[in-house]
Amino acid sequence: MLKSNFLLLLMFALGTLTQAQTFTLMSEDAGGQATKVQEANTFGCDGENVSPQLSWENAPEGTKSFAITMYDPDAPTGSGFWHWVAFDIPADITALASGAGSGKGQMPKGSIQSVTSYGAPGYGGPCPPKGHGIHQYVITVHALKTDKLGLDANTNPSIVGFYLWQNTIEKASVVMYYSR
Repeated sequence: MLKSNFLLLLMFALGTLTQAQTFTLMSEDAGGQATKVQEANTFGCDGENVSPQLSWENAPEGTKSFAITMYDPDAPTGSGFWHWVAFDIPADITALASGAGSGKGQMPKGSIQSVTSYGAPGYGGPCPPKGHGIHQYVITVHALKTDKLGLDANTNPSIVGFYLWQNTIEKASVVMYYSR
């Protein structure tokens, strides 16, 4: 009996240690619901268009760079809507300040923000059609096995997504919701 209790305790402890080391994305700003601060200021929306603060920890071994994406799978387009696509973020970076993606802050040197579904590079906040219901905005940090994707700021989100798919070691996400 004592031996089986010890084994259970050991398994729990090891599971807790393993769980504590997972690649994790956090945000001080994206707390479940987007606000007017994150909302776009285009397409009929009048928000402040400030990208949320993001931080991540426990990147997997072999990470050479990061990418950030923000995607709305609920957009009435048939293919979703890309709100933010940033890549070539150096591996020693573990956080982005509020506004970094929307020109109200600084993106890390060497990183690239490419065009979004809005047709311009950089962060473009939530702006679901009025009365369309609640949309989810999935913000993801990708740990990449390459330091550069070899793409530029004019690369469309589908092509960036293809390169991310080929180079992602692990990814972590947070979701915020918004409706108008």
